[in-house]
Amino acid sequence: MQDLFIHELSDTYSAEKQLTRSLPKMARASRAADLAAAFEQHLEETRGQVERIDKIVELTGLKLKRMKCAAMEGLIEEGQDLIDELDQGPLLDIALMGAAQKAEHYEIASYTTLVMLAGKLGLTDAVVLLQETLREETATDEKLGLLAQAAAMEDELESEATGK
Repeated sequence: MQDLFIHELSDTYSAEKQLTRSLPKMARASRAADLAAAFEQHLEETRGQVERIDKIVELTGLKLKRMKCAAMEGLIEEGQDLIDELDQGPLLDIALMGAAQKAEHYEIASYTTLVMLAGKLGLTDAVVLLQETLREETATDEKLGLLAQAAAMEDELESEATGK
């Protein structure tokens, strides 16, 4: 079980590090100021989440594996494809929110598993830190969902106004 915990923590660490490089690109591609601000806020949270994983490693004495999270790499690539293919505007904003929520759902699943494994291993301090991150990820997902709904309504109103 400890090997699985180390593997999952290493994978999640890689995912978070990849996000710290991707979120600024998403913020720059966003037309909506509130969405860009949400991506910037999540970047700061993600940096804190990386620090929490570093703290877990320090507290437990475990050693992370050097690996690249293939799932997050694919999700980020999908987001970059959207940026490359769509014009900046409401449609790209909606697409970016969807891409970001896919990443959030992956992170929520990862942290849920990590909390369970840390609990089974008796790593109480790690459980507390992982639960804090899980709460942040869930809150970010909810925020993105609300922004997506608002953006979809805005796009619908724009379409009605222009007759498209």
